[in-house]
Amino acid sequence: MSENDEVPVVPEAGLNPKRRRVLMLGAAGAATVLSVRPALAQTVGSVLTCQIPVPDVGNAGKYIDPTGNLVAPLTPGAFPGSPTPLKGQDVKNALGGITLPGSSYSQSQAYMAYIKRLQAGQSGFTCFASLQMPGR
Repeated sequence: MSENDEVPVVPEAGLNPKRRRVLMLGAAGAATVLSVRPALAQTVGSVLTCQIPVPDVGNAGKYIDPTGNLVAPLTPGAFPGSPTPLKGQDVKNALGGITLPGSSYSQSQAYMAYIKRLQAGQSGFTCFASLQMPGR
């Protein structure tokens, strides 16, 4: 089409077909944005409330040494596991240098070393991985 060609007008809408199509695409895009934003907000909220057991249930009773390894109970220099799972928000804060609630600095460092060693399939891994995603 050149500049001199006439664009047909749809009588009932008063719009040419190209303009109407652009408006319809814009409306669909707006609906998508409106539906994605609440989902992202919910995701961020759930990431901050997710939980990480230290140690996982299968290793309950074991201690965590300063490097994050699981060791036998009462191993000198090691710490008992957390009595309750750690919350995502607390772990996120600890990644920024804040001590985990209810623990000493050394204990918090040992727990964080354990968490950083989590691998796919271990309890708490998905929560920890989500905390490290950009924008969280």
